[in-house]
Amino acid sequence: MVRALALNCTLKPGPAPSSTEKLLREVLSELDGLGVESELVRVVDVDVRPGVEKDMGAGDEWPPIREKVLAADILVLGTPTWMGHPSSVASRVLERLDAELSETDPEGRPILFGKVAVVAVVGNEDGAHKIAADLFQALNDVGYTIPAQGVTYWNGEAMGSVDYQDLPETPGSTAETTATVAANAAHLAALLSGANYPV
Repeated sequence: MVRALALNCTLKPGPAPSSTEKLLREVLSELDGLGVESELVRVVDVDVRPGVEKDMGAGDEWPPIREKVLAADILVLGTPTWMGHPSSVASRVLERLDAELSETDPEGRPILFGKVAVVAVVGNEDGAHKIAADLFQALNDVGYTIPAQGVTYWNGEAMGSVDYQDLPETPGSTAETTATVAANAAHLAALLSGANYPV
């Protein structure tokens, strides 16, 4: 069974509506249709301490999320666009993933080798391509493999007030891209789970 973990890096604590969560749930729905088991975590609702260690000590709630990250074959990292950049919550997730650079599996490979990462971005301003590029570089640095067309996004009108969650229906182009992201992620994850990178 291929498993996926979606990390919602919205700045809005639950249960506030979140455009990022809407797009992430659409990705997970597509993955579910492909037989992928999934879970979604809203990171801002837990106390993820700043730092680049696996555990930053008393009160740090990253370690349970880390266990979910390591158990998942696919990581779906979702972020809103703020001033053309990913959210500070997304940046913190990347900082915490930095700790995995020094972790290896029993064969000596980096521990995140053989796992797939994709990205979902929403915002009523430009920046999705730049955000995807930044996130992909960081995720690849720590060992994730990025599938072909591994990002889905929606950009509203620049300086507008309509959010993704306000739309009466999902735009066809976003829906098609989301389906492609899910299909390619599930395909690649299944391949890598049976044939990880050589030692």
